[in-house]
Amino acid sequence: MGSESDIERILWTEEEISGRVGELAAEISADFREVSPPVVVVGVATGAFLFLADIVRKMTFPVSVDFVRVESYGSGTESSGRPRISCDLKIDVKGKHVILVEDIVDTGNTLSCLISHLEGKGACSVSVCSFLDKPARRKVHFELVGEGKFYRGFECPDYFVVGYGMDYAELYRNLPYVGVLKPEMYE
Repeated sequence: MGSESDIERILWTEEEISGRVGELAAEISADFREVSPPVVVVGVATGAFLFLADIVRKMTFPVSVDFVRVESYGSGTESSGRPRISCDLKIDVKGKHVILVEDIVDTGNTLSCLISHLEGKGACSVSVCSFLDKPARRKVHFELVGEGKFYRGFECPDYFVVGYGMDYAELYRNLPYVGVLKPEMYE
């Protein structure tokens, strides 16, 4: 299990991903270049680690980087709907601009939880940069903090996808593309 033969089809290639990440980094850099106080980029571990690494290397302004871990999936394909923060930030975000970097926004539960959490910690703004966005599955409307913006890499159809950091049962994260996992792999 965990091989490329488990993929039904590829949605975005390594080259398409690289191009889009560059575009997002340029857009974010233009928006935050003149911002004060400092910007903290927060990766939502573990799914966002590849996206976070790629995008921060292309940003053209100084950033601090930290991670937060939120659990809501376990080893299934459906969110429990009850996210919980299992590993919090080390960096104090009070009075700072935060850019949450997510692998995928699905129901919106995790994102809503994190935005509220960061607002409670005193972030002056919270923006979101999500590699994938599945608006068809949205259950929770989230409100960004301050002058926060929403940056989206790709709109994702309603498939269970893996690769580029995203997993099923902790496998497939290392695939350089995003693909649809064959249903027989998780049914």
